[in-house]
Amino acid sequence: MTSLNSNKILLVHPLGYRKEAARKDISRIANIIPPIGLTGIAAYLEKRKINTSVIDCYARPDSDRLIHDYISIEKPAFIGLSCTTSTFLDGVRIAEMAKSIISQIQVVFGGAHVSALKERVLIDYPVIDFTVVGEGEETLAELIENDTDNLSSVMGLIYREKTGAICFTGRRTNSLDLDSLPFPAYEKLDGFPLGYRAPLFNYPKAPSSSCITSRGCPYACSYCDRSVFGRSFRFNSAEYMYEHVRYLNERFGVRHIIFYDDQFTFKRERVVDFANMMINRPLGISFNCVVRAEHIDYDLLLMLKEAGCWMISIGIETGDENLLSQHRQNVDLTFLSEKIKLIKKAGIRTKGLFMIGLPGETEAAINKSMEYVFSNPIDELNVTKFTPFPGSPIYENIHEMGEFNEDWELMDCMNFLFIPKGMTKDQLEELFNKFYRKHFMRPKVLFEYTSMLWRSPDSWVRFMRNLPDFIKFVISNKRLGNS
Repeated sequence: MTSLNSNKILLVHPLGYRKEAARKDISRIANIIPPIGLTGIAAYLEKRKINTSVIDCYARPDSDRLIHDYISIEKPAFIGLSCTTSTFLDGVRIAEMAKSIISQIQVVFGGAHVSALKERVLIDYPVIDFTVVGEGEETLAELIENDTDNLSSVMGLIYREKTGAICFTGRRTNSLDLDSLPFPAYEKLDGFPLGYRAPLFNYPKAPSSSCITSRGCPYACSYCDRSVFGRSFRFNSAEYMYEHVRYLNERFGVRHIIFYDDQFTFKRERVVDFANMMINRPLGISFNCVVRAEHIDYDLLLMLKEAGCWMISIGIETGDENLLSQHRQNVDLTFLSEKIKLIKKAGIRTKGLFMIGLPGETEAAINKSMEYVFSNPIDELNVTKFTPFPGSPIYENIHEMGEFNEDWELMDCMNFLFIPKGMTKDQLEELFNKFYRKHFMRPKVLFEYTSMLWRSPDSWVRFMRNLPDFIKFVISNKRLGNS
């Protein structure tokens, strides 16, 4: 029997599909963000004196050899995999590879997918020894520090007893103070920050990074998974945020940050304090954030602009108010339009977030979404293909609302796996392509992208470097649209 290092864990971010496809995947080339959750856990474990390494297969698609060599040489007692629905099965493949190298290595899975499915994961996948439900830091640390014969006291854990019974210890009742956590262990990511890329034309300066300063969301939209953080909302203080930004700038030379908080401006006071710090003690860093219309006003937007805010993403989802009312609260597209115009008035670029294929969707509703975009000063567009994820409120009854092909590997919001009643997949694909085509062919939008030659020169360099792959992508999508 191989002697394992009981105080060592390898954390892995799976790729989710074949590495050959990844090299030419435009969505990946255009946007590679660091796995903040995983690096945050790594930093916390190191603080608890647990030896941790991180391998990001998404940033490095040919990582199988790295994983193999690390396990063979370092002999960690644990391998932890953080998975979305689309990367879960690739995570299972990696777990099987790890067990084939050292059979007694303990496999731990975390993330939204396993938090939603709970006991089903261990029942269906014997290669998995443990899953972490909810926040991972304390549960994973206690698992590694504990005797694996006495796990009932480790809250947030699902494990398999020697009898084969599956046990869930229940969710943790005490939440972490986010300001007590160390900054994510960015240094454990090979090639950070240069190996990571913000979405094209979504930043003025490189290198960039992403950052998360809160957990949870108080809203209950039908399509959002809340299995990890629930509907609570916790956040870092303004002081912590400022120091985090300064750390990324001084340690790694980061010049632009994308805040991926679900509700960046939900607590207005902390954002005002953060903006004042960025204004009074400037770091020369720009940033993007995501907001809800209810939680912005013109004075706040002006402060954010002065603090370095370059782009704001705002969830719109659909331009059909009746459809929107079926899926989220506070539906008022006129109010939303007023806030979009305020963002533009403040001199901040606006990115509209839309979905196509929601339950209840119709061709008329999609046309309304297009009209809404074209009648508002929206600079960037992100249209996803609706996907009902485990853990979202709508998932439980999704089969009553249309046809759903629950193919986990394709559940990445880039495939129409759910087809609403009254529509076809070909129809959705055609309208999806039409949406993007009409947006990008508008003279105003074309001029904006021309201006990016001096506003975001790094984006144009990346775009031209990968131009053949972008052309192939456009041609293939035209074929899909005409099929």
